Amino acid sequence: MHIVLFEPQIPPNTGNVARTCAATSTTLHLVEPLGFRIDDKTLKRAGLDYWHLVEVKVHPNLHEVIEEAEAADANCYFYTKFATKLYTEANYQSGDYLVFGKETTGLPTFVHEHYPDSRYRLPMGEGLRSLNLSNSVAIVLYEGLRQLNFPGLS
Repeated sequence: MHIVLFEPQIPPNTGNVARTCAATSTTLHLVEPLGFRIDDKTLKRAGLDYWHLVEVKVHPNLHEVIEEAEAADANCYFYTKFATKLYTEANYQSGDYLVFGKETTGLPTFVHEHYPDSRYRLPMGEGLRSLNLSNSVAIVLYEGLRQLNFPGLS
């Protein structure tokens, strides 16, 4: 599977996501601009010593990632609090791209306009703005892996 972080801003979130990707053999895609440098000490510390186990791809924009997914005949799922379908309703496949928005503003407008049927949400209490990005990634990724019977994991 593929995890895509659109314009991530908080180094520890991305480091924690990288650690989850390392533990699950999941490719991590980072869409620029990033709110930190890839060699940021905070980022590296959050990912601990797992960075060498993660395939990281940096993209100049989200369109490039979507084109890559389409070329691979993979699904793109977009996670937003504005969706009506729950993340558990998606039918995950091994090559899918799971796309998460920027911590402060979420996904870009074009995603909401052009991919309304590919948007999913995580349920949460009333009045909350969002869940932590790295927690959201872990919840969704492990649901996808559960549906696939945790391939390659023990």
